[in-house]
Amino acid sequence: MSSTTFSIGNRLIGADCPPLVIAEMSGNHNQSLDRALAIVDAAAHAGAGALKLQTYTADTITLNIRGGDFEIHNKDSLWGGQNLHDLYAKAYTPWEWHSTIFDRARQHGMLCFSSPFDETAVDFLEELDVPAYKIASFENNHIPLIRKAAATGKPLIISTGMATLAELDQAVAAAREAGCRDLVLLKCTSTYPATPENTNIRTIPHLRDLFNCHVGLSDHTMGIGVSVASVALGATVIEKHFTLSRAEGGVDSAFSLEPQELKLLVEETQRSWDALGHIHYGPTESELASLQYRRSIYVAQDIAEGENFTSKNLRIVRPGNGAPPSIFEQLLGKQARRSYQCGTPLTLDQLL
Repeated sequence: MSSTTFSIGNRLIGADCPPLVIAEMSGNHNQSLDRALAIVDAAAHAGAGALKLQTYTADTITLNIRGGDFEIHNKDSLWGGQNLHDLYAKAYTPWEWHSTIFDRARQHGMLCFSSPFDETAVDFLEELDVPAYKIASFENNHIPLIRKAAATGKPLIISTGMATLAELDQAVAAAREAGCRDLVLLKCTSTYPATPENTNIRTIPHLRDLFNCHVGLSDHTMGIGVSVASVALGATVIEKHFTLSRAEGGVDSAFSLEPQELKLLVEETQRSWDALGHIHYGPTESELASLQYRRSIYVAQDIAEGENFTSKNLRIVRPGNGAPPSIFEQLLGKQARRSYQCGTPLTLDQLL
């Protein structure tokens, strides 16, 4: 990568930094600004590093046509049977709310940015001086949109759901040619919810190496286990949908985290990152005090001078103040050069 870290606003992103946890509000505000602001507050209190919106209208994302291709026919979908235009009209975040929501997030010291779904959304978000852009999985083949967002020079996060390698190569090339310097690709499975078995997070380091960029996870699974595991594979950004309460409904609430779960995600991804450390063998500084409780050779019965060492009068026990266990078998059958009392550590200087 061109650099090991980059910044979104005041937050550093990279392998040397704890992962950025993004709470995705999506349409879980249920068309209430008060609820949207409560989601911001709850995300901040849970410790999320960023809140993300989606910037579109029903008319910028689809056509107002009934039937056929414009109905969701998948009966297994959360939104099965709905008309696309109606769904997006219900789920969109009113553009006049954005400034208020961004301000509330900034008051908490939290990043706030959005996913634009067409070029007009980029123009709008530029007026609000967002610190980054996120391209959703369903838009990762929208090359004009990617170019438009990348041309702002701001960091670009692209979800990779459904995209083939050829499509990703095209998207990344378009972003870089348009001026993107700081790029994050998020492994994503575009089913709602996704199953762990269908998430394939081993792809994360492959994405990093293949495209020479930062990587992360847009996680639609239930719970936090998949996200925590992704940190060990190099995820520097983790995105999860967020709601105040699944029981209260919302277009994405069924697979969204609640506040206590988001708090746990923040804590456990931090622990996972802390645990990565670096390649190390031998005792760490914190283990030095424990060395005395390792195994070593002690006298287990009184031994007279000239008596042979045996497996009965010598034993490998705790604590660790005696000779190393590795020489135990070499001592058996040899004569003691002095007398020993039971419970005495057998040290190397006594054997010379």
